[in-house]
Amino acid sequence: MKTKLFLASLLLCGAAHAGELDNANALFEKKDYAGALKIYTKLADAGNPEAQQALGQMYWYGEAGQVDEAKAEALFKKSAAKGNKVAAASLAVMEQRVKRRKDIDYWISGYDGEDLKSGEFRCATPRIPAMSKINADIDRIGAAITTWQDCYNRYVTNLNAATPLTKRVPEDIRKLMKKDELEKSTAYLEQLQANLQEEAKVSSKLVLADFEAWRKATDAYVSEHNKMVKSNSSTLLKGK
Repeated sequence: MKTKLFLASLLLCGAAHAGELDNANALFEKKDYAGALKIYTKLADAGNPEAQQALGQMYWYGEAGQVDEAKAEALFKKSAAKGNKVAAASLAVMEQRVKRRKDIDYWISGYDGEDLKSGEFRCATPRIPAMSKINADIDRIGAAITTWQDCYNRYVTNLNAATPLTKRVPEDIRKLMKKDELEKSTAYLEQLQANLQEEAKVSSKLVLADFEAWRKATDAYVSEHNKMVKSNSSTLLKGK
């Protein structure tokens, strides 16, 4: 009889914990983190692996009021030791984050977009003189501008195809990022994208402005030169 009563009391205790865990989960879903934290902590201290895992997640993401990776890891280990697969997976993620820390930081603040303007997309700015006086120079400048324009158009097409830059973050790295890291990465890459687009516009305007100034000066010189040649030819004919 005593054994049966003891087992019955254990079952009632388990049912009570299950009910409290459901309540904590419901509070968490409603973003009542303080209420959920209180219940999860009580159950975790009592050895409930699901509560330990959930509480670990709250410390991991800062929903417990602060980010405390040491507490999160300790709770995950306790839960994983009791067979909780989610906690075991969380520990694996923590381990990978340590190994891939440089890769994570690279996409938060280190990527500079240089790969988007390298190789065939690296457009050398043509050197344009103030004016050209001979046909060979005129042809050379015209060819240089055409080459630059073709390269610039390829670069812009490539940059547009890479938009948004957030899609360049490798999926395995994205999965390792916390919410705040994803937000930082998104903000950084969006600003970088805007900078690259503005840089392209400014460089294009400068080249085209120099080319237009060269064209006008060269056209004016050619026109004046042709007038002078014509005038000289006319004078020579009259002299005859």
